Amino acid sequence: MRQVLDETDRRIAAALVASPRASWREVARCLGLSERTVVRRVALLYADGTLRATVVRNPARFPHLIPVALRIRCRPNKIRQVAQALARRSDTVWVDILGGGDEISTIFFLEGQEARNNLLLRDLAATDAVGTWTAHTLLRVFPTAFRWTAGLLTPRELADLVPEPASPAPSYTCLDIDSALIAGLTEDGRATYTDLARRAGTTALTARRRLEALVDGQVLRLATELDLALLGAQTEALLWIVVQPGVLQEAAQTLSTHPHVRFCAATTGPANLVVAVAAANLDALYTFLTDTVGPLDGVTAIDTTPLLATVKRTGLIRR
Repeated sequence: MRQVLDETDRRIAAALVASPRASWREVARCLGLSERTVVRRVALLYADGTLRATVVRNPARFPHLIPVALRIRCRPNKIRQVAQALARRSDTVWVDILGGGDEISTIFFLEGQEARNNLLLRDLAATDAVGTWTAHTLLRVFPTAFRWTAGLLTPRELADLVPEPASPAPSYTCLDIDSALIAGLTEDGRATYTDLARRAGTTALTARRRLEALVDGQVLRLATELDLALLGAQTEALLWIVVQPGVLQEAAQTLSTHPHVRFCAATTGPANLVVAVAAANLDALYTFLTDTVGPLDGVTAIDTTPLLATVKRTGLIRR
């Protein structure tokens, strides 16, 4: 994995964060580069693991999935072991160690009520290194935050690469090939349609059409995983915000469109809005808190927790 990217590599990576399955021709056209340059540089970025492509299910489209964000207090000398154990679970999507050095934040997609109850009532309680925890069920995720590009793409470039999504169909009907497509894309979000078709027992054309339907219908979210510091975001933090219910929707929509915000969700629990921020430095984070969060109506409390380390992101364990 790279430690530093030059400006061209950073813009290519940002384009692939915005549009994980964009063709090399589309990336080249968007950034004003030659396709040969994009192919040469991207091949190296994927080969050394700097970039990894995957897919994440939208729990709103899978009624049996229960999305839960947990804040877990641990013994500081055991926090890395606990974080790594959580990351190895197949039902965790994100695992971060927070700023105090004794707390982990993680997002689970739990397979039904029994899995949720087993986690909260049995698994955590049986772990000696775990002290206390708070659970927040994700009520609504605001997808506009997934258009984060570290400011490396202009609004026009972003619009050319990722058109505004249309309103999805009100319901999702699962087809037989969906499980195979999701499994294949989870392992490699840029798998060819031929490989996906072989895995699903169908044709490449059918695999392509079905994948496009799943993405357009917001059943799946394609994702490119990388260390955000490589794109200049040296400071990451989670904000746990208490907002008056009458203005929660407005506050969430305002925050989810901000260039620093990479994740935004309304939740249950002591705080009813969780926001993940990626900023250039501490001063940029401070400015975001004072100039963006501060003026919002209905905000009554905020808990800002910097990230010390990321152990898992978009379902992929960090090296």
